[in-house]
Order: sequence, then C-alpha cells, then structure tokens
Amino acid sequence: QEIAFFSYDDDHKYRLDDSSLKYYYTPTLGADLSAGLETFRQLDDSRDDHINALLNTIMEKEKETGELFDPDFITYSALLTSLSAFEMNATLFELTTMPDSYIEENKEFRNGEEKVQRELKDEMLNKKPEQWKTDAHAGYKFETLSLIPDIWDNVSREQIESRDKQIVSNFAQYCSIVRTQIGNSTMVIGGEVDAAVWDSKPEKAGEPVNYVELKTHKNFYPGRADFSKESRKFEQKKLRLWAQSCLVGVPKIIVGFRSEYGILERLEELDVETIPRSVEAPAGRGSWDGKATMNATAQILDHLKDTIKADGPGGVWRIRRQKGKMEIQVFKVQPSGFGNIVPPWFLQWRLQRRFQQNGPNQSGQDRRGQEQQQGRNQHDQDQAGQAQQQGQNQQQGQDMQDQAQQSQDQACQNQAG
Repeated sequence: QEIAFFSYDDDHKYRLDDSSLKYYYTPTLGADLSAGLETFRQLDDSRDDHINALLNTIMEKEKETGELFDPDFITYSALLTSLSAFEMNATLFELTTMPDSYIEENKEFRNGEEKVQRELKDEMLNKKPEQWKTDAHAGYKFETLSLIPDIWDNVSREQIESRDKQIVSNFAQYCSIVRTQIGNSTMVIGGEVDAAVWDSKPEKAGEPVNYVELKTHKNFYPGRADFSKESRKFEQKKLRLWAQSCLVGVPKIIVGFRSEYGILERLEELDVETIPRSVEAPAGRGSWDGKATMNATAQILDHLKDTIKADGPGGVWRIRRQKGKMEIQVFKVQPSGFGNIVPPWFLQWRLQRRFQQNGPNQSGQDRRGQEQQQGRNQHDQDQAGQAQQQGQNQQQGQDMQDQAQQSQDQACQNQAG
C-alpha cells in the first residue's frame, strides 16, 4: 500500500510532491535510442546522501497524519534485490516496543565495485569508457520516448510527437513509498517507479496505482544460433524486474527491445503477477521459483532482526555478501551512535513525538511502571545525546528541509538499461 511519495525535479532538487510523475504513452518503433547522446544529462550517483529523502518524507507524513510508522525495516527497494556482491549499513533506533532498523547502501563499496566491473568488461569487450554512457543513455532515451507530462487527454499531439527531440536526463525522479510485509517482517520501502502510469492516479491515498516500470533489453531473434542462450538471459533478468516491481506494487513492466545498433524494434508488456509462473514453466532451462525467492528473503530479514536487535539500539552494522559466495555476513563496525544512516533531525523528531504521546511522568502508574518509564526516559536521553553529537557534525544553520533537498538516493534509482 502506498503511504507517501516524493519527487526530484529537473535539477534533482527534492520536492515533497508528485511533480515528477509522468504518464506512459506508447513510443514509436524504429526510434534511435542513441540519438541525443551528446546532450545527455547524466546524474552523478557517486555522492552518498544516505536515506535522507526517504526519512524526510516519512517524517512529514507522520506530522500530517499524527501516525508514527513503526516497521521492522525502513530502506529502499533496490537494496533488497541485490543479486551480486554487496555491502550495506544498518542501525537500530528504539522508539517503542518495536524498534526500527534502517538499512542503506555502502556507497563507497558500490562505487569501487562498479569501477572494477567496468574495467573488466571494457577489457573483455574492447569497449571504450564512453560506451558505458551510451548504454545508460539508451535506457533513459527509451523512457523519454515513452512518457508524457500528463494524462493523454491533457497533452497535445505536438508534445507527443516531439518526444524524440527532448534532451535525455535522469535528474528528475519520482519515488513511491509503500508499507508492506515479507514473511514476519514489516517494512516501509521507497522505490523509483519511472514516474509512469498509464491512466490518472487515484486521488484517494492508499488506492492501487497503475504504475509502469520501463526497461530495455538487447533483442534476440528466433532461428538464430544464440536464440536459446539469449532468451535464457532475459528470463533470468525477469527475476530482478519482478522483485523490484512487486516490492513497491508496480503491476506492469514494459520492455523495449533494441537492436545491436540501438534501434527500438519491439515492445513487450509483462504482468508482474504472472512473471514467476511464466519463468518457472520451461523446466530444466535454469528456471527460478519466485515463491522460493521471497521465502529466502524472509529468512534473511528474520536473521537480520535477530542479530541486530539482540544487541540493542545504537551502533552500525555491516551486511555483506562477498563475490562468489552465497553466505551473507552481518557484523558490527561501530559500537554506538547511528553513523550517518539516520540523521539527527529525524532522531530528534521521533524522540519529540514519543514525549508528546507518553510524557515523562504518566499519572496512575504503579511503582513498576514508573521504573520502566524512567528507564525508557533515560534511554531516550542517551539517544538524544547521540543525535545531538551527530548534529554538531552537520552544517550549522541548515534546516531539515534543506538537508533533505540535498539528498539523492541512487538506491531509489533503478537502472534504466
């Protein structure tokens, strides 16, 4: 269920609205996905802005509704669909009897891993470094050719037909925030959904939205010697597409198949709900089981809860899967504090709300209840002190909204290619 959303505008400034929401309209086949490369505005995603935008949106929604979201985990959907080596950071903040765990990407590890992978593939494929920009551009060009700024009734024919002349950019993004559950773990998850729907968005909050995920893939052709191999590659890609989409409630994926020269040759619509069945069908061809995938994810989340919460609030944990290994390691890298995962202004907001709701001295409590309350108050003071200490490292005079506006979460950004 969608509970909130936010946007990044054309300058990648944070906005607490749906101004970057766009709408799907079928692109023209035969379009050149390499056209406009020289003017491509590609966002630098190496900067680490943590999960500030996600937390700011949650905070503002809590102020609006008076309800505190209290899941087991708060994170971005992209972190739950990592299939290769990864490193993540996590911390625990206890506001109520159900402590929240916050998970973010270890950006330093990701940047280094991507550099190594690019160099290896460049060597294997004799690619030039500029080719990676070309590959990224093709995916975003497909999005540009497939989107319009409003529902079809409100868009002119000229706007639709001039999409191929628009400058390609991945600065603007739309992020949906949903409340969901995997196994025994409740979650609040943010995820970019390509800002695309094929009809108007319901005005009533919480109603299902017909979001569309847009992806590109190299075309493969029946009758060619490599058809079987290439079709299996696409089936395996569906695993990630399915996981990314179902986590944030996206019901449909539209794939644009491009030729080796970057020409858009065909489209295929995938219903997210039916992807596991469609991929399971070809037995003996490297198929996978969507249900088993979710069960495995649920077990991993249970393990994280048991490990992190057993040690109590505070401290920073590393969640790591090394290349070529199946096991996931969870170990502490900072004994106290919250690192940069949860910003001081969010911690202070949560502590403030707790005192407003419960008060430091509740009347009618028996002695045991008073002792328990005193213990919680002392714990809150300790956490407030940690938050204050972290706040001293922040730029003085900068308010909460400015910090959130500077945030950018590439984990929220699904790679368009």
